Amino acid sequence: MRQWRIEAWKNHPEDSQREVLQDLVTSAQYTEFGKKYNFSKLFSVKSFKKAVPIHEYDDIKPYIQRIMDGEQNVLWNTPIYWFAKSSGTTSDKSKFIPVSDESLQDCHYKAAKDVLTLYYNYNPDSDLLTGKGLVIGGSHNIHQVNEDVQYGDLSAVLLQNTPFWGSWIRTPELSIALMDEWEEKIAKLAKSTIKENVTSISGVPTWTLVLFKHILEITGRNSISEVWPSLELYMHGGVSFKPYREQFNKLIGKKINYLEMYNASEGFIAAQEIPDDEGMLLFVDHGIFMEFMPVSEYGKADPQTIGLRDVELNKNYAPVISTNGGLWRYLLGDTIRFTSLKPFKIIVSGRVKHYINAFGEELIIDNTDRAISLACKNTSAIVNDYTAAPIYFNDDNNGAHEWLVEFEKEPEDFEAFVGELDTALKSLNSDYEAKRHKNIALRMPVVRKLKKGSFNNWLKSRGKLGGQHKVPRLSNERIFIEEILQYAL
Repeated sequence: MRQWRIEAWKNHPEDSQREVLQDLVTSAQYTEFGKKYNFSKLFSVKSFKKAVPIHEYDDIKPYIQRIMDGEQNVLWNTPIYWFAKSSGTTSDKSKFIPVSDESLQDCHYKAAKDVLTLYYNYNPDSDLLTGKGLVIGGSHNIHQVNEDVQYGDLSAVLLQNTPFWGSWIRTPELSIALMDEWEEKIAKLAKSTIKENVTSISGVPTWTLVLFKHILEITGRNSISEVWPSLELYMHGGVSFKPYREQFNKLIGKKINYLEMYNASEGFIAAQEIPDDEGMLLFVDHGIFMEFMPVSEYGKADPQTIGLRDVELNKNYAPVISTNGGLWRYLLGDTIRFTSLKPFKIIVSGRVKHYINAFGEELIIDNTDRAISLACKNTSAIVNDYTAAPIYFNDDNNGAHEWLVEFEKEPEDFEAFVGELDTALKSLNSDYEAKRHKNIALRMPVVRKLKKGSFNNWLKSRGKLGGQHKVPRLSNERIFIEEILQYAL
């Protein structure tokens, strides 16, 4: 039955999206926001887009603050008692994303069930549900705003609200999952789960690797598959898996399935239908109406968006979403690319504000992740983490990109690694290749090796160690790179 429903919205995505928008607008027509923008008179996508402006977080922050102060029926018609705290990576400011009961049930949990259904459809002989799913969540401290309202990161909110049967198939116990001190948490995670029959793991790659290494250290085993022989699936998201894949293969010691999910604080957007398929299936029937802003529109006074009917393959778009949590024409901040139009499948290619375009090179995270992966492959290196930013023109030199790279395994020939990185970037980005021509605008990348732990030390100094906090891959400014260098040298 569930697979039949999935096939229905997969095969009729535009119809599903129109129904989603109609449900959202009808539900919220008597909210303060709905009255302001005459939701009761909006009967088409065109009229909705004309009436409601595109919002970034600062535009809706006053509404959110009022809900946190105890008001209701502001953005959504049912009570909002939970907020997912999203720290973001472009500033120190936290974002508080409203989480309604509808967004929990009809978006996050519904999508999770669909991911499971899709996985079993692909792998009908799976033993996934005979064991437990190890969840390496974020920083789980729940904070009470007032008697009714609480916030935590998304994984904390999901864990706190999960149905009672969820604890039967999940490990570790909630008291460990809710720990906020990451070094102690990793130790307790390892100790409490090594005797469990773990069949799946979900979490951010960096902390999953830290857990794996700690487990191998305390058990004396050579691979994770010796500890958990039934492990068959790793689910990941938040950062590109490309730089980490080789380490996972090596530490696990046997072939398992890898499944990418795009589960943001704002909603569950997409997930891989087939493990290792590049694109993630767009979830069009899960309480989120989606528009797509061509990246060239970002920053304009009246940016234009398009619908699913008009999107093209291999172009970068910034998703604009309206949700059953009360976000309206909200600019998500990510950039995505479509890899398939039947059905609609996407990859996350970067962030609207995370790129390098200091010299007209328009370098995005998808380019740099792929380039790092190719450079590692061709020099037998393994990279733990990296960041990059421009070096601007001065009297002595033209421009360049400075890279800070933390290796798990250093290349035998470091200069060859730098050369491979540069060659890969040229092959992936024609603008970069043009700027590198004869070193006229850009000279060779300046790559600095960092000692292990440098990025974690920097994150710790900012109170962002652990969970879903991540190192910003690219920046058009040198603020991050200068800070990180202080903790690396």
